[in-house]
Amino acid sequence: MRSNPVSISLSSYGATLVRQRGQAHFLGLLAAAGVARVEFREELFDSAPDTAALANAIAASKLECLYSTPLELWTEQGLPDARLTQKLALARALGAVALKVSLGHYNDRCDVGALATLIPHGGPVLLVENDQTEQGGRIEPMRRFFQRADDLGLALGMTFDIGNWQWQAQSAQQAARTLGRWVRYVHCKAVERKPDGRLAAVPPHVEDLQAWEALLGEFTPGVVRAVEYPLVSDDLLTLTRAQVATLSKLGEEVSHA
Repeated sequence: MRSNPVSISLSSYGATLVRQRGQAHFLGLLAAAGVARVEFREELFDSAPDTAALANAIAASKLECLYSTPLELWTEQGLPDARLTQKLALARALGAVALKVSLGHYNDRCDVGALATLIPHGGPVLLVENDQTEQGGRIEPMRRFFQRADDLGLALGMTFDIGNWQWQAQSAQQAARTLGRWVRYVHCKAVERKPDGRLAAVPPHVEDLQAWEALLGEFTPGVVRAVEYPLVSDDLLTLTRAQVATLSKLGEEVSHA
C-alpha cells in the first residue's frame, strides 16, 4: 500500500499561536510529522513575508509549499481582482506549487479568457476554492466557471473544501460528483453547529472519515489532502503525526511496485 500526501494548513494551530511563533516556526514540526506540504496563510502574516528567507527555510525542510490568500478571484464588477498578479508572484518567490484563492463573484459575463495572461507559465498553479459565502460556496457557479476554463484550455484546478459546503447548505457528495474532475487539493474539516447557531470546524469523528473516504473516490487518486481543523495539544508533534497517518490512509492506493 502507498499512503497519500497530507498537507497542513497552518491555521489549524490557531491564529494566536501561529502569529506568536511565526509560520516558519512550524516547518520542522511538520517535516518530523511526515507532512508533505505546508499551507501558508496570508492572513496569519503580520507583515509581508521575507520571501527569500522563507523560501530557504521551506527548501531546507524539504516540504512542498502552497500559499493561501483570502483574495476573491472575481470582483463584484465581474473582473479578475487586480491583486492576483502580485499574489501569484509572491507564491512563486516562495517556491509554492500553487496559489489558493476563492471564486468570488463569478457570473457568465466574466471574461475567463483574461486569466490566460495573468497565470504564469511554469507555475504556481491557480487553485480556486469553494468558500463559505453565497457567491463562492455554491456548486453551480463553480461548475460553470471550471467548465468555461476547460473550454478555453486554462491550466487551473480546484481546492475542494469538504466542510465549507455546509455554510450554503450544499451537498458535499453532489459537489464531489459534479466537480471531482477539477479537484487538485482537498481541505478536510468536520463541521458542527454551536449552541449559538454558528457553524464551526472541528476534528473528524469516525463517520466523518468514512464520508471523506467516499468523497475522495470522486477525485484523482493520490490527491493531496489537508488538515484544516483545530490541532490543539501540549504535544503538537504527536497529534500532527497521528492526523497525518489518518488522512494519508483515506483512499489508500495499492502499490504495484
